This record gives sequence, C-alpha cells and structure tokens, in this order.
Amino acid sequence: MKSTRIAGALLLAGLSGAAFAETIAPAPLNEVWLNGGFYTWHFQRDKDLNGANGGIGAEWRFNSVASVTAGRFYNSDRAYSNYIGAYYQPWKIGPVRIGAVLGAFDGYPKMRNGGWFPAAIPTLSYEYERVGVNVAIIPSYKDRLYGGISVQLKLKAF
Repeated sequence: MKSTRIAGALLLAGLSGAAFAETIAPAPLNEVWLNGGFYTWHFQRDKDLNGANGGIGAEWRFNSVASVTAGRFYNSDRAYSNYIGAYYQPWKIGPVRIGAVLGAFDGYPKMRNGGWFPAAIPTLSYEYERVGVNVAIIPSYKDRLYGGISVQLKLKAF
C-alpha cells in the first residue's frame, strides 16, 4: 500500500515537472488547424437544444502550450455565433494537452441580448500528424447558456 502511494506521488511529480518545464520554455511551432464547428452533448437533456453546431474555424498554434482561435458556428439556441480566443494548455498527460480557452462569444439570445460576452472553458486537445480533436467542458450559466461537452475535430492545413 505504501509503495503504491510513493509510486503515485513520483508519477504525479514527474508529470508536473515535465509540464512545468514545457511551460517555462515552450517549443515554438507554426501550425494552422481548420475545423467545421462542434458537436455538443448537453447536460440539460430535457431542453430541445441543437447539438450539431456546424460552422468554420481556425486555430494557429504558435508554441507547444498556446494557440489562438476564431470562427463561426450554429449554436445550441439555433442562432449563429462568432468566437475569438486563446488556448493556454500548460499541462500534458502523454499526448493530451490540458488547459483552457479564454475568449469571447456572441449570438446567444439569452446572454446579453446576443452580444459579446467573455468565457473561460476547460479544454483538452489531442493532435496526431494532420488530425486533431479539442474537447471542451462548457459550464452552464443560469438559464442563459446551456453547458455540455463539446467535441471539435480539426485538420492541419500547414
């Protein structure tokens, strides 16, 4: 039992140390990824929400822990939304990046009358050669925004 705890602590320390080292000196990159929107599984299953959030977006990964993104999609309230943001993913477990996207959205009728609002969304990313996926855990906000788990497939343009 004690050896299991020690092994777990060493593994956690190793992962934290590797993530910290990459945060201090992130590897420079120059990658552009394109996506066709999202698919969202909503927590509020009793609402008639749109889970097929088709659209178009782009992400520029300029180093191993950060990227910027922008796009347009058909949201859960069946209206068009625009977004702009920055991913910061300082932790890694194997090939999966862990962090959040900080940004702004518009187009949700119950949130600021469809105007722009800020958001912080926990996000996981996995990229392999020319394909990737972002998984976001979207929090609910009162009766204005409906939370869920969003999956965004992406293709590397260059």
